[in-house]
Amino acid sequence: MHTRQQTSLTPRLQQSVKLLQMSTLDFTREVAEAIANNPFLEEPEETTNSNVTGDHEGSTVDSGPAIPNDVSLEKDYVDSDAPGDSALPETEYIAYSAADAPAYSGDYPTARNSDQPDSDIGQWARSASSLRDSLLADLCSYQLSERERFLTEYIIEALDDDGYLRVPFADLADESELSPPIAAGEWEIALRLVQQLSTPGLAARDLAECLTLQLNALPDGTPGKGIATRIVAEALDRLGRCDYSGLAKTLSCPEEDIQQACMLIRTLAPRPGGRFKSVDPACYVIPDVVVRKIGRLWVATSNDDATPKARLNSAYTQLFRQARYSERSLMAQALQEARWLMRSLEQRSSTIHRVAQAIVARQQTFFDYGEIALRPLMLSEIADELGMHESTISRATSNKYLASPRGIFEFKRFFSRELATQSGGTCSAVAVRALIQEMIDDEDPMEPLSDVVLARKLAKEGVVVARRTVSKYRAQIKCPPAELRRRPVHP
Repeated sequence: MHTRQQTSLTPRLQQSVKLLQMSTLDFTREVAEAIANNPFLEEPEETTNSNVTGDHEGSTVDSGPAIPNDVSLEKDYVDSDAPGDSALPETEYIAYSAADAPAYSGDYPTARNSDQPDSDIGQWARSASSLRDSLLADLCSYQLSERERFLTEYIIEALDDDGYLRVPFADLADESELSPPIAAGEWEIALRLVQQLSTPGLAARDLAECLTLQLNALPDGTPGKGIATRIVAEALDRLGRCDYSGLAKTLSCPEEDIQQACMLIRTLAPRPGGRFKSVDPACYVIPDVVVRKIGRLWVATSNDDATPKARLNSAYTQLFRQARYSERSLMAQALQEARWLMRSLEQRSSTIHRVAQAIVARQQTFFDYGEIALRPLMLSEIADELGMHESTISRATSNKYLASPRGIFEFKRFFSRELATQSGGTCSAVAVRALIQEMIDDEDPMEPLSDVVLARKLAKEGVVVARRTVSKYRAQIKCPPAELRRRPVHP
């Protein structure tokens, strides 16, 4: 018989770990679900500045603690000069009541229910038009027979997200739906009609047809249009390999004209339907922390408005205290879960804020100068400073974002491996990518910098990296190689 030790997590610790690694949106849904299912939990009532009276007579609205002289990572900081701290009460903010408003107010929202938040973005948001909606709207301007409209609508519905028709005509509709059966010529006519709608290049069956439709839509005097059309039709594979000399021999044209035509082709859209793609609401992020500059230091402040809040329901808690011991068994577990959730909310908020402040304290130069000044940082450094495990820091930085004057960044963006320099110091991989981007932005379009030249220029800056590393970093910033960046010389 063998004995062994095994580490197991208590239900409370499992809940804390689960909540810590959630994004703000997932965390908000989790808390809302807990409030809906647990009678001992409720959302705290929001009070305005004008209502903070009564029980606390003579008290004033606290706009945040004062900023101490010595900045400590264990305390919260707020910007006392931030806009909104001295806002007028709501009664002074609204110019007139709903009864005084005119019968029609145009497109501007004037009144809302009292149980809605102060600003409802749904009153201002507009719905994005999809590819199919746009094409069907354009189709309304054509006088078509019922059969012709049936065919064109089938083609529109069959387009993929890139705007291509990748379904054969025979699979678009059942032949029994129309009488007489649909001929191939009818499908071709309907396809040509769809290709004339909206953006050129839509409803193409392959890349060559897509580019050809866009070239045909250009004015006749466009430089390089004729050769570009021949390249797309006869030698599109050579264009993908940037074989300019081979294209010149195949088409019997000067290489300068080939380069001009290739540059024209690169201005076309290989996925014309992409501009109609709707934005997934799940891709929106809510910053967990706001970074502001206080004096000479950048300080992280928790975004309390984005953090869901919950409190114990006083009525049910009082009923639990007055109930007999024999009647408490059903409510005891719910009350315990409610208290666990309350503690998890506080622990999660405190952990994220401490991790954020530790990151900001080590990346002060980033917020002053940008990515080129981002210093190397490892999870173990933050873990050692805060006395936490590395896995806890990893969970606290996953799907967490901070808002700063430079934009919104994920916590993990500030962690980057270090690269050695000739002076014996270190720099981050993010800073090297920023240097490469600056060099490419400042290069001569007629003579773009190759990866070898970029590596040499980095070495002069004191950063020694191999050519293949430069190629990898250049690909990460989505910059094409030098051959594709070269601008053709016009005769």
